[in-house]
Amino acid sequence: MILHKGEILFRQGDEGQFLYHVKSGLFKVTRLHENGNMVLFNILYPGETVPHHSLISPKETHGTAIALMRSEVEVIPAQEWYKDLQTNPEKPLQVAALLQEKVRFMQERLDHLTVGTPAERLQLLTKWLGQHAHGIPLTDYLTQEEIGQLIGVRRETVNRLLRGQ
Repeated sequence: MILHKGEILFRQGDEGQFLYHVKSGLFKVTRLHENGNMVLFNILYPGETVPHHSLISPKETHGTAIALMRSEVEVIPAQEWYKDLQTNPEKPLQVAALLQEKVRFMQERLDHLTVGTPAERLQLLTKWLGQHAHGIPLTDYLTQEEIGQLIGVRRETVNRLLRGQ
């Protein structure tokens, strides 16, 4: 399946009839809270199979995944995934490796959030996303508000940082 910038891979609350293997591109995952607050809480990148919380058992999706650029995804019927998990002795180790990779990614993101200055955090985010963005500038696929959520600063600070570059 090919998705273009702005197209939705899955929506918050979907029942989880499918899992998705990201072959190329990037997705942002947002969550709408009851108070109307929209939060960007994850970036999906090539090599991931998602939703992460459904790799072992089904659960409705926690957020909405939106393509940030042209992206290719393999759609995997959930029933096939879970059947393979039960019958293929190598599959649980593959799932463990996927989860381990995501934990390492989250550790890296936490390290980036604890680096000294907002400018350093923006530089680290830009460098990391640049590995997958094929030269597309960060501001072409994320808003200043979203960048701020990813580096732990307000939109106004992101604006100042971007003007200073």
